[in-house]
Amino acid sequence: MTTFSAVHTPSRWWQSRVMRRFMGHRLALLGLSMITLLTLACIVGPSLLPYDSLSIDLRARFAPPLSGGHYLGTDPLGRDVAARLLMAGRISLLVGFTAMLLSIVVGTVVGVIAGYQGGWINAVLMRTVDGFLSYPSIFLLLALAAALKPSPVMITVIIAVTSWMEVARIVEAEVRSLKEREFVLAGRMLGLGRAHIMFREILPNAMGPIIVAATLTVARAILLEAYVSFLGFGIQPPLPSWGNMLNGAQQYLGSAPWLAIIPGAAITIAVTSFNFIGDGLRDALDVRHDTI
Repeated sequence: MTTFSAVHTPSRWWQSRVMRRFMGHRLALLGLSMITLLTLACIVGPSLLPYDSLSIDLRARFAPPLSGGHYLGTDPLGRDVAARLLMAGRISLLVGFTAMLLSIVVGTVVGVIAGYQGGWINAVLMRTVDGFLSYPSIFLLLALAAALKPSPVMITVIIAVTSWMEVARIVEAEVRSLKEREFVLAGRMLGLGRAHIMFREILPNAMGPIIVAATLTVARAILLEAYVSFLGFGIQPPLPSWGNMLNGAQQYLGSAPWLAIIPGAAITIAVTSFNFIGDGLRDALDVRHDTI
């Protein structure tokens, strides 16, 4: 018995065109290279360094970079900055990726249901999105962080709670444009259920904007974690993050500027890299290139 699928999957030719356009985007490749190196350094680096991120040596306080075996110097307690930077990178990148996954899942589910169902369901869901968006996300983030116990898990959840609305809007608009396409109408004629059509037929064809949104959401999550931790409401010492490293360095900008420059550079590299990747994916997945 022959079975038919209503799904309209991209052809291998289209996929190769997308890959070729992405590989031709120099900034995207630069961003991908930088974030890959940064991630590998954070995963492997701490085990290769001679010092632990929590080891205190008061005799080595404020050692400048490249002195006494400390590649990036030491902090006010004599802790190795390189070890703390890489351990902080593990936490900051993990928070960013996990918050992105949570916000993408929530935003995608809300956007798919609102876009496909329409009517009062769309009105209720999208007005809820508007309600969240009408309140400045940074104030909501700070209020939640101040009210709840600051831990990596809690900060991740808080960032996800304040980041899913943009994804929902993107997905809702994409689903509304797809739900009257031929492959969706064919699925209805075949008697496929709404859930099947929404998540097995329409969603795969809306993955382009979702993937782009995911890369930009990682950058936003890393920046929000750093911001909240810098203000003292995020991840708390002795557990390092790039944000609380900046918090501890602000009073030593004149005497030990590397304490602020190094974690600040790490945040800049991570956020810029993800933005470059997002720009490259957006250009590669833009179907208008195929119509020219």
